[in-house]
Order: sequence, then C-alpha cells, then structure tokens
Amino acid sequence: MRLKSLILAAASVVALSTPALAQDLTAITGGRVLTGSSVIENGTVVIQNGRVVSVGTGAAPSGARIIDARGKVVAPGFVAVDSGLGGSEISSVGGSDDLSNGANTISAAFDVSYGLDPWSFTLPVARLGGITRAVVVPNHPGGSGGHNHQDDSDFAGVGHAGLQSPSLFAGQAAVIHLGQGNDILVRARVAQVAPFGEAGAGVAGGARGAEFTQFRETLTEVRLYARNRAAYDRGDVRDLSLSRADLEALIPVVEGRMPLIVTVRRAADIQQVLRLAREEGIRIILDGAEEGWLVADQIAAAGVPVLLNPISNLPGNLETRGARMQNAAALDAAGVVIAIKGNEGSIHRARETRYNAGNAVSHGLPYEAAIEAITVNPAKIFGMAGQFGELRPGAAADVVIWSGDPLEPLSLAEQIWINGQEQAPTSRQFLLRDRYRDGGEGALPPAYGR
Repeated sequence: MRLKSLILAAASVVALSTPALAQDLTAITGGRVLTGSSVIENGTVVIQNGRVVSVGTGAAPSGARIIDARGKVVAPGFVAVDSGLGGSEISSVGGSDDLSNGANTISAAFDVSYGLDPWSFTLPVARLGGITRAVVVPNHPGGSGGHNHQDDSDFAGVGHAGLQSPSLFAGQAAVIHLGQGNDILVRARVAQVAPFGEAGAGVAGGARGAEFTQFRETLTEVRLYARNRAAYDRGDVRDLSLSRADLEALIPVVEGRMPLIVTVRRAADIQQVLRLAREEGIRIILDGAEEGWLVADQIAAAGVPVLLNPISNLPGNLETRGARMQNAAALDAAGVVIAIKGNEGSIHRARETRYNAGNAVSHGLPYEAAIEAITVNPAKIFGMAGQFGELRPGAAADVVIWSGDPLEPLSLAEQIWINGQEQAPTSRQFLLRDRYRDGGEGALPPAYGR
C-alpha cells in the first residue's frame, strides 16, 4: 500500500512538471471572447497545433474537442512587461537573482536569456493570474524589473582601465512564455535597457547633463567601432569606453534595429529623452513615465510607446511629484501606445497586472484600451505583433477561460492554454496548501507530532 502511494505521488509530480498533451483540434465555444482588440459574444475559438485557427461565431469544426465556455470570458493570455519572471527567485538572495550585473566590462552585452529558469516557482503563480508571456528585463538603478533590494551604488562594478564604470547600459531584454516544459525562451535580445533621469544621472556622475553628454559620446564610439572593426582589431582605433562585446551589442541600437528601453519619470526628462532619440535617430520605449500625462502630446507625436504602472500616484521624490492615477487614460487619449505593468518588478506580483489594468479603467482608461495594454500592445511594442497576445488566426494559442471579467479581482483563470498546451491549474503554494489541509499519509514529516 505504501509503495502504491509513492507511485501515485510520483506520477502526480510528473504530471505537474510535464506539458499536458494538446488535443489535435480544440474548440472553445459559447463564451464572451475578448480577442485583444475586439469583443465577440457567444464566440468560438478554434486552436490546433499550438496556433489559433479561427475566431468567430461559427460552429465548432467536426471532430474537435469541445470546451463549453458559456457564461465565461475567453481572452488571450496576458503579457507581463518590465518583468523579472524566470530571472529571479528571491530578490534579496543574490544567488537566485540573475537580473543584476555589476561587471563594467559586460554591460550592454549582458543577456538575461542565459539566466532564465523554466522551473522557477514564480511562473505557475503568474500563470494563474492569466500571464502567459513576459518581457524579462535586466535590473538597473531606477528600474522596477526584478524589484531588486540593492542600493544603486551596488551596480558600479569593479573598475577597469578605459571602460565606463558603471556603464550607462543595463543589458538586453528577452521574451519568454510561461508554459510548462524546459524551454521558455521565445526571443532573446528584443531591447536594450538604460536608466535616465535621476538614476541615470547618478550613474554618470550626478548630473543629467553629464549623462546625456556621455550617452552621445558612447553612441559616437559605437558608430566609430562599427565602421572600423578591422582597425579596432589591429589596435589602430583610439581607446573606447566600452568593451568589444558592449560595442557589438549597441550596434543594433544606433542602427535603429533594436529599441532602447529608457527608464524615465519626470516630464522634463521625458522631453529631453525624446529630443535625444530624435537627434540620434534611435528608437526608444519609455518605461515609468509617471509624469507622462504632462507631455502626452509630445510622446504621441514622436510615436514612442510607454510601459507604465497606472497605480503609481505618490510623489515619492521630485521626479514623480506630478504622478496621478489618470496617467494611463491621458496617454491613451493622446494616442500613445501603452503597456500596463505589474507591481514590484512583475515577479511575485506579476499576477496583479490585471488588477492594475482594472484600476486604470476606474480612472478613465477605456476598458478596451486596458485589455489592449496587457495583450496586443506589448507584442506590438516589442516587434512581435500578431505572434501572441491576441486571439487571431496564426497567433500562438495562448488562451485563458475566466470565470468572469478578467479585470475583476474575484474572477479566476479556470483553464489556461499556452502554445496550445493546456496547463496544470496549480502552483507550489496550492500543492503545499492541499498537503497540509487535507491530511492523510505523507501530509506531515514522520517525526512531526500530532
């Protein structure tokens, strides 16, 4: 009997750690379908081979596995942006945090994709909050990615002759999916990251003017290096302030092929960053932008998207004295493409992304815009429009059936598919709850006295 119990327990663990085998053809019928950009009442979503086949009001195809979603909401999986999911387990424990880098010889070239952990306990928790994809960013002074507890000065690294110490650049972001299995990387090196404003000024020596000057000089050096690689190899180029790896990593930025995520909060700093991007011909994504509503028209005119937390409304310092809960609504009304973030680095609280979207709706953001801000917009911002974050033919079959409105805190994600594979609706927390709540053999360690 004891052996049988152990076998059953082992089987349950394997079931939780292995992707559920997807049916060849599945139709989710009768639900209120949020495609990401529209609403279909009594809709039918058909998925096959990991992709969405069709979305509409037609009948389910013959031979399909039918999932009855009547009275429920069917939505695309949500996307966590500016996140540390898979890159940090416990932010205060350095050995479990692969988002922070202090080596000044590797800064812009720092690639978070190499530190991703597909077995992280944080992924199932976020998944139960409807999160199926995430944009994982390196941590840096002033940023929220990873919710690191270190002081800004901890990023300074050890000095190295001729190199920036610390660097203006934090590294390169990656896109992951939260499906079960051992390979969660979707795309590496989707964006470069750099702090501006007060945090960036601190890195550059204390003044904003110093940072902008140093940033421009760095871009000049990258262009010089790109034109003279052979001369650089021969030692015929003057000393440059970045390592070869960092120079190579920044070439896509200066050529406009890779966006630069710029952490900036104050309206005045936003204006200067927009000017910098225009004059240098680089693509930027604003991160934070708590005072963005003050210059919303300028952000929109520049065609620059914004990653924001809509509940950031406290003037914690002079950079955010104009922060307000209507920021998301004002930016959207001006025509800015926005993506809504979770809280504290979108790791342990990534599931609160939908709560933040709901709060933005309560402060003027249209409901449809809030759904777009956590689905289609993140994919669009990071150059992957149509590939995920939307229920449309050809997109990844990341689908969530909700018990009710997904922006309502009491709604539950009842069934979840990622890449067409149905996910186990559990987490380590649920397993521990069930173990100690239900009792029975193996519920407590043998030496535990009852």
